[in-house]
Amino acid sequence: MQPKNQHKSVHAGIMFAAAFFCLSMPRTSRAQIATDVNLSGRKIFVNAEPPALVKLKDLNNAPKQPQSIYLTSAAPIGGGGEIAFMNRSSKRPDLSVGRDDVEKMVSEAAERHHVDPALVRAVIQTESNWNPAARSRKGALGLMQLIPTTAVRFGVNDAYSPQQNVDAGVHYLRTLLERYNGNLDLALAAYNAGEGAVDRAHGVPAYRETRDYVQKVQNAYYRPGSGRLQSAFVRPRAIHRDVDANGRTIFSNE
Repeated sequence: MQPKNQHKSVHAGIMFAAAFFCLSMPRTSRAQIATDVNLSGRKIFVNAEPPALVKLKDLNNAPKQPQSIYLTSAAPIGGGGEIAFMNRSSKRPDLSVGRDDVEKMVSEAAERHHVDPALVRAVIQTESNWNPAARSRKGALGLMQLIPTTAVRFGVNDAYSPQQNVDAGVHYLRTLLERYNGNLDLALAAYNAGEGAVDRAHGVPAYRETRDYVQKVQNAYYRPGSGRLQSAFVRPRAIHRDVDANGRTIFSNE
């Protein structure tokens, strides 16, 4: 017969081994090990239904909701703030704005900033094809494809708002025309590639995208019926229009 103390020691060892075995078993998605104390004060280990858990693989396999972003707030340049982005619902009323409404915005912004409305229309046509919800691969947004830094620069807090987008885009065009003394080539190149790129190149940068962009906007601007103003804020001799042997329209500096 084993001594009483030895019997308790063996019993405790068995309980410890059982507890260790239970804890070391892999948990299933339907049960987990829980601890409790019975009426005798002895700790016991039991299976218990787990709380509702979501498996990682279920999260990975869950259908993804399409999301877009739009500029919602911005700090002034140098202010140390960050640009905040939020999910944008595709059902926003202002994104279903009609062409006539946009034309009105263009006319008002062009008058406010003293820019030829036909030039603004040519830029919108080339940039977004009149789609207020347009977003480029590089993150340019809206009708006039504002990049976040330009939106910040001109006080935009919602780059997908057609009203704000058009006003900022026209204001930026005016700024560029003033900076380059009415040279439309340089102003459009800067709108596409940035002022720094134009300044470094001392002209239109040798980027195929930028050169094609300048050509497309000017083709739309100078086409018959564009409504181009003869007295627009563009030096008449800054842009020379010619037709080459293949019938292609060529625009060049004076």
